[in-house]
Amino acid sequence: MSTVLVADDQALLRAGLRMLIDSAPDLAAVGEAATGREAVELADRLRPDLVLMDVRMPDLDGIKATELIRTDPATAAVKVVMLTTFDLDEYVYAALRAGASGFLLKDTRPGDLLAALRVVADGQALLAPSITMRLIEEFAKREPAGVPGALAARLAQVSAREREVLVLVARGLTNPRIAERLGLGLATVKTHIRSLLAKLDVHDRAQLVIAAYESGVVTAGSAPVADLGEGG
Repeated sequence: MSTVLVADDQALLRAGLRMLIDSAPDLAAVGEAATGREAVELADRLRPDLVLMDVRMPDLDGIKATELIRTDPATAAVKVVMLTTFDLDEYVYAALRAGASGFLLKDTRPGDLLAALRVVADGQALLAPSITMRLIEEFAKREPAGVPGALAARLAQVSAREREVLVLVARGLTNPRIAERLGLGLATVKTHIRSLLAKLDVHDRAQLVIAAYESGVVTAGSAPVADLGEGG
């Protein structure tokens, strides 16, 4: 059973989301937050598996709340899925950089929302096929030149094969497609990804993608994005 904290400033939407989550046998809503600060406080007190976090909230916006949750050792294991009204929104990229595991549009179908929460609860990043990769490529173009020193040092630990896997992750290929492309077993691909997460000191697939762009391993527009998905 995965527990979910719902954070949104609209009471009606919170109630609807809570009812939807509680309708699933493997999910349970454990609390509601009306502001970003309340979301941070409840995440610390309730320690849910997931927070479904609105981007725009009073007192403290969802991005800053996500950053506080993800950087606090007490709540670092809490995964955050952002809710947004806009499919091309700079806030979403900022949220991924703050530590969110993905995002959903507010008009997402109920069944798809529940499936998305399960994906993130299972430890995967929610990379929406038509939106998230497009966002990452778009905003990666705006990053300043130069690889951060700490990231460069971590990247030096990555093997040639792991770098190949990282490139394909950043281009949006799922694990099965990466295995097919490189002639590897699926278990081997998963092992390489776990190693990349550890070596690059990131917590999920979304952060791997961002690290790949920020380090210059992949550059925006360098190759077509295809086979986008959560990455099994």
